[in-house]
Amino acid sequence: MASEIAVDPDTGRKYTLDFPDDLEPGEPVTFLLSLHVGGSVGAWQRLYFPAQDVAAKYRLVIATPSCVTKEPFRRWIGEADDEHLKNIVRSVFDRFANIRAFWLVGHSQGGMTSNRLLGDSFFADRVDGWLSLSGGRIGPITLPDSFFPGARRPQFPPDMKARPGAASMPDADISFIFTSGEREMVELPTTSPWAEKYGTGARKRLPDIVDDKPGQVYDTTREGKSTPAWGGRPAPGTSEVFVYPDARGGRVIADVVRLAKGHTEGLEPNVTDALVRMMVEAPGGKAKALTSPA
Repeated sequence: MASEIAVDPDTGRKYTLDFPDDLEPGEPVTFLLSLHVGGSVGAWQRLYFPAQDVAAKYRLVIATPSCVTKEPFRRWIGEADDEHLKNIVRSVFDRFANIRAFWLVGHSQGGMTSNRLLGDSFFADRVDGWLSLSGGRIGPITLPDSFFPGARRPQFPPDMKARPGAASMPDADISFIFTSGEREMVELPTTSPWAEKYGTGARKRLPDIVDDKPGQVYDTTREGKSTPAWGGRPAPGTSEVFVYPDARGGRVIADVVRLAKGHTEGLEPNVTDALVRMMVEAPGGKAKALTSPA
């Protein structure tokens, strides 16, 4: 595996780039742009969703940046971050000529940002899939009151489409995978408007994913004062997998629920592997269409 600190030449901002060190010229790869939770940084995101651990196995290129906004807390917002992310995409597309599929991956506010980016034609025209790591579901979930530790549940404006638990319907042709800790939602809906859009069959449950090893990180800033919904220390666990089969165009639409987990425990190795496998098995092709002759 190769991991390097890449630099956005337009801004001088750095980000981590992970990829197999034995890539052959022209070998097809799947590109993941992985966005961290609000209040965090890219280094934490790499450990929360450690896709780099299976990058060689699944032939991944993974870019993990940090947001520029730091006050009142770190979060993805505004043109400076959006342009930085576009520069990363341009750089990766230029360097790795055969990108078979491009996925946005985002945890919490990083997932909400992924949802927002899909409203920009730059991303809508290039992105083949979105993995929402507790970053909003298309077909919303309800968050428990204990999701907001130490504070009252905030009141969101009625016209705020993307908010914790809820994602707006993107105007883009993409696969969509949602994963969440069991304790950070009241219940998982049994239907999906995204599945309805693609004319799938009824939801189907697949075998559980069992992890005997824990994830790699958790929210140390709230140790001793967290809630089950927010999350505790990493631990082994079991994940339930639900798919909506036979989507038009072969798109992958799935929900993965990590039992007895909250919002901030890092993903375990087997569930990470399973999520990546779903992504690489989903159809791609947008990047190639953009670079093909008219």
